[in-house]
Amino acid sequence: MLKACDIHKSFGAVEVLRGISLEVPAGSVTSIVGPSGAGKTTLLQILGTLSRPDSGRVTYDGTDVLALSDREVSRFRNRHIGFVFQMHRLLPEFSLLENVAMPALIAGRSRKEAFDKALGLLDYLSLRDRAEHRPSQLSGGECQRGAVARALVNDPAVILADEPSGSLDSQNRLWLRRLFLDIRADMGTTFVIVTHDESLAADSDIIIEMADGRIVSNSNTQSKN
Repeated sequence: MLKACDIHKSFGAVEVLRGISLEVPAGSVTSIVGPSGAGKTTLLQILGTLSRPDSGRVTYDGTDVLALSDREVSRFRNRHIGFVFQMHRLLPEFSLLENVAMPALIAGRSRKEAFDKALGLLDYLSLRDRAEHRPSQLSGGECQRGAVARALVNDPAVILADEPSGSLDSQNRLWLRRLFLDIRADMGTTFVIVTHDESLAADSDIIIEMADGRIVSNSNTQSKN
């Protein structure tokens, strides 16, 4: 479903990614692990079309996203890729409902359709009673759940998550792990997660370990069960 082939990326004289190739099957949960500085976040940004590599290819169901124009890639990203970051990045001047609906509005969906979809997701995530609250009125766990709802509002094929549990306490980290698995089961969403959370990685179908800009191991955990 998602493939990267021979990805190279440098910042000045520093080579951050040194020929990364990987394949993420549809409906899987894939974790990318490794020490700080291994290139994990840079890789995730390239997979998410937020950054372009110096060379290599990234394809989604056969679509070479690096061959798209800037306008086309922005449209593709909005409609096909959801993002969850370590910090929720909800806009403080908008309600939770407005934050969740925003990507759907940007995609051109009607206000009613966008807000109905957002409300349904908030209900799914047990946040409907918080819909009119602004981020400053929510707990950290509620904000991160809202960020997950926002990532889901356009029914993306894949969600890319960068240290999604990094700012959460132990209870909310456990909740997030279960949530990702529930979403995969209920919606068929594919996840690619950069994480230092060993428990989150252990729940994944595939664990990719990086070091010094390279993949040093790629294991399918399901084949071991």
